[in-house]
Amino acid sequence: MTLNLQKIELLAPAGNMASGIVAISCGADAVYIGASRFGAREKAGNSVEDIASLCEYAHKYWARVYVTLNTILTDAELPKAAQLVEDLHAAGADALIIQDTGLLEMDLPDIPLIASTQMHNHTPERVAFLEKVGFQRAILARELSLEQIADIRRHTSIELESFVHGALCVGYSGQCYLSYALGGRSGNRGACAQPCRQRYSLFDGSGKTIKSAAHLLSLKDLNLAEYLDDLIGAGISSFKIEGRLKDQFYIANVVSYYRQKLDAVLNARSLKRTSSGQSFIDFTPDPSRSFNRGFTDYFIKARSRDIGSLKTPKSLGTCMGAVKKLGKDHFMLKPGAESFCAGDGICFFDSADRLKGSTINRVEENRIFPDKMEGIGIGSIIYRNHDHWFLKKLTKSRVERKIEIRLTLFETEAGLMLRAGDEDGNESENFLEIEKIPAEKKEMAMATIEKQLKKLGGTDFVCTDVKIKTGTVYFIPSRDLNEMRRNVIEQLIKQRAQNRPGKTATIEKNAVAYPEKKLSYRGNVLNRKAAAFYRRHGVEEIEPALESASNKKDMQDMRGKAVMVSKYCILFQLGYCRKNQKSRDLPEPLVLVDEKGRRFIVKTNCRGCEMTIRMES
Repeated sequence: MTLNLQKIELLAPAGNMASGIVAISCGADAVYIGASRFGAREKAGNSVEDIASLCEYAHKYWARVYVTLNTILTDAELPKAAQLVEDLHAAGADALIIQDTGLLEMDLPDIPLIASTQMHNHTPERVAFLEKVGFQRAILARELSLEQIADIRRHTSIELESFVHGALCVGYSGQCYLSYALGGRSGNRGACAQPCRQRYSLFDGSGKTIKSAAHLLSLKDLNLAEYLDDLIGAGISSFKIEGRLKDQFYIANVVSYYRQKLDAVLNARSLKRTSSGQSFIDFTPDPSRSFNRGFTDYFIKARSRDIGSLKTPKSLGTCMGAVKKLGKDHFMLKPGAESFCAGDGICFFDSADRLKGSTINRVEENRIFPDKMEGIGIGSIIYRNHDHWFLKKLTKSRVERKIEIRLTLFETEAGLMLRAGDEDGNESENFLEIEKIPAEKKEMAMATIEKQLKKLGGTDFVCTDVKIKTGTVYFIPSRDLNEMRRNVIEQLIKQRAQNRPGKTATIEKNAVAYPEKKLSYRGNVLNRKAAAFYRRHGVEEIEPALESASNKKDMQDMRGKAVMVSKYCILFQLGYCRKNQKSRDLPEPLVLVDEKGRRFIVKTNCRGCEMTIRMES
């Protein structure tokens, strides 16, 4: 994986083989998928056999398959993880996404390594270190601004990958221990219970309620579709869509949307994509029609209050408009609203700000008849969270991905030769000995030759140009043309397989200094080999990972410890930024309380513009 900013990658999630195939078909240059174990999405595991099948499909288009082994590992798990790496390498995986540095102390095959965002890749110093110890790519922290990304680019030459769409973790990835603290399910071990999506209340030091029973840690979904050009300018070469737990319809819609957006940017910049082929879809992609909690550009340019999804962590879908009139069994929206159809699912907030939902039974002109009217009032904002027509369209859609080729027919001394050349510069030839019989009807013969040579419907190719360079127009039987076409395509497929760009990497065990001399539990060191790795790189003190706790008694020792550090700030979201004098007068400590009465202390670091949540002592 050498740096090549002339080619840009669209990277899509693959919860399973089928989703991966959909993503590749819709134009993804690469997909990332979880193996049977050790992935940060415990419920998105796949067999080596399925991953091998996905690799076979992706590699036809020179697309890549990255496998996630991005949990921290115990000593007992390391040998099993190493064997899995060997198996994945043999299956054709193009790279591994990892978090645990203990793997770098083992004898791995020459497969490229990608530093997971779980490693908290947020500064030039950390990313430069990763490059020096052998990582081929770093997945950057989601919280970075364009300026911070550009600064990392100026100090490194490693490939940089950025999330551009999907769910957001409220805490820094790899630095959140809330799920583990509350129930023993660790995000760093692939088992996050998502407590950030639950309700919390916030109180000041006097016990006064600042905000009651809201989803104070729940964020909207990321959408950086309008920043792709800026991100390329800042140094990003891989654009990542989140969503390994999403269904195939979500994948088809979102990947197709970003493929179109990114292609427009690449064309304007005279840049190329990293894989081959053109995807043909028969629907208009629109991310607002798929699962979303509302969209935010997060911190890409500046901090804003349009980040939190405080009312609900569930999908709202498309905002359809406000209710203008009510009938006994129907409602009407304000003029200009998009139309509904029978079977649509809707949701809305009632007068108590509780999320309600219903199904549309029928639509008569501008009157909308839901299954239930309860909770709908004048001024209610109606969202469509199940788009019946759009999903039906996706279900019936035909998506194809085709590699462009050109065919040229030449005359030889003994007969004819057909040459095929693809968009990547691969070529193949096929010779046919044949008696040369001049055609009586030249125009008809030319049309027949072109028609037969272009019959590529059962292949992954589409012919964009046929040239006939024979001195005379000959009569060539269709069976001979078909045979030449089949043979030249078979040879071209072999050429593409031989010439597919491959990446290898060897981890050289060096002594490059790590940016820090001490590692707290936030260094996530769970095994002896990871500890040895950091000691070799100059770290003098290493606190074991929190996940090394063996029982609930040990977990009680987390009292007073930071369980989350976040760029997102609850106070800013609620309009109580500490830079405001009124907010500075809020009595300390600020206490966050969940629905079970468990208490956390909220501290703000205004200089670093961060929020820390600690277990109450």
